[in-house]
Amino acid sequence: MSSTMRVVFAAPIAIVSLCASVHAGDLSVVGTGDGIDLLRAVGAAYTAAHPDTNVIVPPSIGSGGGIAAVGSGKEVLGRIARPLSESEKQAGLIATPVFRLPSAFFVHRSTGIDHLTTAQLADIYRGNITNWRDVGGSDARIRVVRREDQDSTLLVLRQSMPGWKDLVITDKSKTAVTTQDCVSSVKEVPGAIGFGPFTKALEAELTVLKIDGHFPTDPGYPSAVTLSFVHKETNITQDARRFIDYVKDQQAKMVVTSMGGVPVIE
Repeated sequence: MSSTMRVVFAAPIAIVSLCASVHAGDLSVVGTGDGIDLLRAVGAAYTAAHPDTNVIVPPSIGSGGGIAAVGSGKEVLGRIARPLSESEKQAGLIATPVFRLPSAFFVHRSTGIDHLTTAQLADIYRGNITNWRDVGGSDARIRVVRREDQDSTLLVLRQSMPGWKDLVITDKSKTAVTTQDCVSSVKEVPGAIGFGPFTKALEAELTVLKIDGHFPTDPGYPSAVTLSFVHKETNITQDARRFIDYVKDQQAKMVVTSMGGVPVIE
């Protein structure tokens, strides 16, 4: 079995709870669902180059879950999509930026559209526009999928997307708890629209929208979330430190770029 396949098969059975055991040679990276497919690809590339370490990127427990797991010493390495708070830094947590992910809006292909203006987008999420025909699409009800108020992508949108700072999202919307939940909801429900970090994988199942003529990876697209690793110097392992260093190498940056991420330039 190839080392890449080892990572793919390991992920579903790895750390379902914070108390699950980890085999010798495994390096688990727990936390946010943002960029999970991209990080799994980076982990597979690392394992291929370092067969003694099997990088596992388990399902999302959120940025907060990753911080709690590392802070308590239950895990060595976490993944987060928000900055550390001052209290978290004072507790000894250290964040290392890995890559930026543009914040994408995506729709079910039944909508018949591939672009919106920022004004149309805001009106859809306010509930002022409720049918896709009103923005040039099919005659179908718009099904809005949102994220929780403290979700990293939503916070970035409120900071950077025109019209979103004080936008009150319609109460006729579904709240997705994780990025995967949001993508699945939009994929399964005709007329649905949602948002989350951009990856190339989104384009295989959904229509990723241009906003004001800009695709998420184009210059001029305003919104992006930064994914970082988080660790504590008191319990970091040699394997974890090597993996943190690896994501700064050219090989890892090529994987990130190929999947729609933007490497962080230090």
